Formats: sequence, structure tokens, C-alpha cells
Amino acid sequence: MIAEKFIRTIGRRKEATARVILIPGEGVFKVNGLNLLEYFHNERLRDDVEKPLRVTQKLGQFSVTARLDGGGKAGQAGALRLGI
Repeated sequence: MIAEKFIRTIGRRKEATARVILIPGEGVFKVNGLNLLEYFHNERLRDDVEKPLRVTQKLGQFSVTARLDGGGKAGQAGALRLGI
């Protein structure tokens, strides 16, 4: 069996920490077990999270799994963006 390649990173902003795993895939976001829309109800925060992939033209090419801890939603979104 061939091991699937992935990238594991950590992003931090204010009091928030994001542990992120990027896997080549369909572009699915899972944040603390929820999809991106369920976790971040604010569209601006979702756009902020997706921005690094959009700017590098990789949106839809990587699936993201993240565990967010601490801080508020805006800090968590910033930490996730930095982790990506």
C-alpha cells in the first residue's frame, strides 16, 4: 500500500491555535468535525480561511482537516488561514 502524501502545519493568531492537515483531494474542509459552512457562519471568515488556496490557485485541489482551539471565531479563522 502506498502512503498518501500530506502536509501537517500549525497556525497561531491571538489566543487561537489551528492544527492543520492538507491532503491532495477534492477541496473538502473539516473543522473540528464540521464542514466549513457549519463551523464559520460568517461569510467573511470563510473567505479569509480560503484565501491562501484561492490566491495560489489551489482551491479545490486540497482537502483540509483542522483542529481549532482557543480564542474567538475571528482568531481561529486567522490561525487556520496561517496554518494553510
